[in-house]
Amino acid sequence: MRDITTSKEKLLKKVRKALLEKRDNPYPNLEELPMYVETGEMPEVLFAENFTNVNGQFIFCEDEVQFIENLLELAEERKWHKIYCWEQPLQQLLSQYEYPYYETDKDFDQAEVGFTLCEALIARSGSILLSNANAAGRRLSIYPPVHIVLAYTSQIRMDLKDGFKLIKEKYGSHIPSMITHITGPSRTADIEKMLVLGAHGPKELFVFLLDG
Repeated sequence: MRDITTSKEKLLKKVRKALLEKRDNPYPNLEELPMYVETGEMPEVLFAENFTNVNGQFIFCEDEVQFIENLLELAEERKWHKIYCWEQPLQQLLSQYEYPYYETDKDFDQAEVGFTLCEALIARSGSILLSNANAAGRRLSIYPPVHIVLAYTSQIRMDLKDGFKLIKEKYGSHIPSMITHITGPSRTADIEKMLVLGAHGPKELFVFLLDG
């Protein structure tokens, strides 16, 4: 009698047979193995390298005075006049050195720069971890064509899981409703596979890193 078993039935029989057979786990310690190759680079150096590799612009500052000097020089070079800053700790720092900024969303449609803090910097990918738990909310890091982030070396973590752990330690059970990570300026290559920056958000992304 001719075998009329379909290819689908044959495949399912093989799957059932394989499931019934008991085999030793070929990778018993897989979950304990490190996901990445160990690197001897300092987290600060690793972040800077990976951040610049995705078109981010990195500036290290030894102290607040050097930070303000670099910011003034950059703003003068780019002719920035409408810099928006809504987070109180950052406002206090800028006000201390009499640096002008917009503290409300007045004329926000004309904003040139959004200036924010961050939750963490992820060294492995050169990413910035943000949340909406502070006054910058969801808009300030997205709408202006330039996004500037002020961060500290104490906020650098090697991987995303370490960054999320930092957020958990900071907020406890009151986790922010929005947590996101940014890896370089906004980009797309949907049209004719041509890379375009600033398609869905800031065209330029700066990180000023302060020691501390």
